[in-house]
Amino acid sequence: MKNEQLYQMEFSRVYPLYVQKAEKKGRTKAEVDTIICWLTGYSESSLARQLESKSSLEAFFASAPEMNPNAAKITGVVCGVRVEEIADPLMQKIRWLDKLIDELAKGKTLNKIMRG
Repeated sequence: MKNEQLYQMEFSRVYPLYVQKAEKKGRTKAEVDTIICWLTGYSESSLARQLESKSSLEAFFASAPEMNPNAAKITGVVCGVRVEEIADPLMQKIRWLDKLIDELAKGKTLNKIMRG
């Protein structure tokens, strides 16, 4: 998939996949929401509005109130690529979120996931 196709994908299409991945490993939708809100600065209600608005991934991250300053501490590999080495800022944000959901599914505590 080309980056542009990914960027235009609706966040509301990706979100259920994050929830499904977490729930398969015994985690909850609430934990997924907590991670997304921590990373992006959205509140629960503004996250819900984003899901209803069917905004693209690009618009979702562009509208994010404030990316968490600790996001830069997110390291590791997603889809064979080191997230800390991704040059494209939007792709890096998408992969940061992917990495956090992976960590949740692998059983890490929320405190560790949120770089507490």
